[in-house]
Amino acid sequence: MRRMTEPAGRWLRCYQPRQAVGCRLICLPHAGGSASAYRAWPALVGERIEVHIAQYPGREDRYAEPHVHDLPTAAARIADEVAPLTRGRYALFGHSMGGAIAYEVAVMLLQRGLPPPVHLFVSGREPPVHHRDGTVHSLDDEGIAAELIRLSPSNKELLAEPELAALVLPIIRSDYRLIESYRPGADVVLPVRITVLAGIDDGELSLAEARDWSRYTDREMRLRTFPGDHFFLNEHRRAVTGLIAETLSPIADPLPPAP
Repeated sequence: MRRMTEPAGRWLRCYQPRQAVGCRLICLPHAGGSASAYRAWPALVGERIEVHIAQYPGREDRYAEPHVHDLPTAAARIADEVAPLTRGRYALFGHSMGGAIAYEVAVMLLQRGLPPPVHLFVSGREPPVHHRDGTVHSLDDEGIAAELIRLSPSNKELLAEPELAALVLPIIRSDYRLIESYRPGADVVLPVRITVLAGIDDGELSLAEARDWSRYTDREMRLRTFPGDHFFLNEHRRAVTGLIAETLSPIADPLPPAP
């Protein structure tokens, strides 16, 4: 049940609505990420795919709102807002922490008796069977900064600006608490095709782990690899969105507008 203090429509952003929507793509950002990370995607995935992006509390236009510290709550809030979109075709995409949230949203919608997504894209995230606990959220700022640089040396630029780092580090700490406290429930096999995206040099996800997403679908599971580390999708944005467009375009024939 939605909290009465939380207005409807807080969690999803659609920057470029489509007139004739063939398929909606729901994007779930990584830890520390925000909706702006996917702002360029609508122009890259084609005119028949409408992009909706989760905006977690505590950042950008939701900066003043309290953070959510547990994954089930975040997934439930997002599922509430995705539910009306299930009247048409939709797909889920999540990177890193967002991959875990995307899977849990799909499970929740299925358990509510709603239509499943036509596709689940999981990027840079191990399946629940390989979920690892962690204590990064309990480190001091220097420890969290070191972890971010370990994931991708490009994060040095972000942390080099003290004022920006002071804004970002509390968000990242909160998101790490969310994903590190995540306790996957019983495995749910989805009636959904899954595509897993992985960086060849990503120390957080081995290809053997990535292949085990096949346990979570009774349909096809594909693994696609890209050069780069945990944040390969920043450098290979066009290749990633091209893969999504290629996958969804055959099923994205325009649907009639909702009455």
